[in-house]
Amino acid sequence: MWKIVLGAVSTSSLLGLVMLASPSALVPALSSEISATQAPMVAAPPTTLVHLFEWTWNDIATECETYLSPNGYRAVQISPPQEHIVLPDYGYPWWQRYQPVSYKLESRSGSRAELQDMIDRCHAAGVAIYADAVINHMAGFENGVGSAGTGFTKYDYPDLYGPADFNDCHQSVTDYGNAENVTQCELVGLADLNTGSAKVQATIVNYMSELVDMGVAGFRIDAAKHIRNEELGQILEQLRDRHPDTDLYIYQEVIDPGTEAIRKQDYYDSGNVLDFKYGRFLGEAFLGLEGQTLANLQTLGEGWGLAPSNQAVIFTDNHDKQRGHGGGGDYLTYKNGDLYALANVFMLAFPYGKPQVMSSFAFDDPDQGPPADADGTTRPIYQDGQVNCFSEWVCEHRWPAISGMVGFRNATQPVAEVTDWWSNQANQIAFGRGDRGFVAINREAAPLTHTFQTQLPQGRYCNVVQGGLSADGTTCANEAKVVLVNRAGQFTSTLPEMTALAIHVEAKLRR
Repeated sequence: MWKIVLGAVSTSSLLGLVMLASPSALVPALSSEISATQAPMVAAPPTTLVHLFEWTWNDIATECETYLSPNGYRAVQISPPQEHIVLPDYGYPWWQRYQPVSYKLESRSGSRAELQDMIDRCHAAGVAIYADAVINHMAGFENGVGSAGTGFTKYDYPDLYGPADFNDCHQSVTDYGNAENVTQCELVGLADLNTGSAKVQATIVNYMSELVDMGVAGFRIDAAKHIRNEELGQILEQLRDRHPDTDLYIYQEVIDPGTEAIRKQDYYDSGNVLDFKYGRFLGEAFLGLEGQTLANLQTLGEGWGLAPSNQAVIFTDNHDKQRGHGGGGDYLTYKNGDLYALANVFMLAFPYGKPQVMSSFAFDDPDQGPPADADGTTRPIYQDGQVNCFSEWVCEHRWPAISGMVGFRNATQPVAEVTDWWSNQANQIAFGRGDRGFVAINREAAPLTHTFQTQLPQGRYCNVVQGGLSADGTTCANEAKVVLVNRAGQFTSTLPEMTALAIHVEAKLRR
């Protein structure tokens, strides 16, 4: 969301550290890719959102066409597209994107023309674009210059906002038990907009409406808990009224640990919410903290204090949590290697919420910006016809264990419940999704050999954690394991330590 001062790496990012330079069964080698001959997983409606954090518009357009659409991703969350502060003295940190200077569509990711081209190309590929809307605040510095060359002072933005357009509390939020303090004061010193003002609301609606006119299909509302829910509702109602024929998807950043004045349920009328508890529960189970095991995850859902499934956007980690921001907690990140991959396998297999996959850049300093030249220009991921993933650009969404499970999620979407649950009462689990799919996860340090009962039809299936069908549907890509399901719906398999297996009806060999 935001950051002004240096922070500390969270404990969870250090636990179980696996360097990407040392590939394993689940984490790809540097510069490796899923085979281009893998059959597209597009038979079922796509369900999964990916956050291409700090990618350029040109790279996102190419990724939509060459990878996201063929592998069944539904939508991309892009970084905030508006003009933002530029901070060379801070090394061009990631959080400069979350300090708006104007609503001009000129940012570190590219120009307005490049943004429009990306939206058009992704739409043509069947991938929706969701913009990260930073509408709670403006910048937190006393003065500066933005990415489109706009000069500003903290409470004066030319032809946009003046001092009267900001809340009177010019102090940082100090009391999360007080709703007025949370919504009317400044989030870590960022100039807090008076979102109850008709002028401010109209200005925000104009900005978001321009993006909708360009083809943006939805918005993540950054720092939504710092906007009064009724005022945010008014803004979104005006936006929807202006675009009555567009079914906008709204999901809101409402960090709700359950002990504060602001509650996620207060925002359900405006759209879905990002449920931050989900990733914490997943991290605790896979890390073995608080007495949790994978077997306990059988009941994961609303009974755990999570949002109703149809209201929740879920994630293993996000750009804040992998840096230890946004309320703390033990979250897995790409630095956890196999453990992180296994947690994403579970998230994409288990029928709760709307999953968001993270796609990161590697970092050591939690303030570090994306891979860039000395002048802060973001280095492209696509260069000379090659995609530069699994090194400075981590590209978790391309890890076979994650991308293969996106197809699993799509294929099993028609079945809402878990079937045929099995566990060893610890950290080896398996479950089905009716007659559509089956997954087994071995989190333990010893192999798992078992005969599993499924509801799948007899046949030969590819383990999509390793790779899907070949283009002609007769072999498994990437030398993925072939799983034989008998007439009774059973199969026997051995899972090595720290691995997973997943099969579904759209990864069934044709002969």
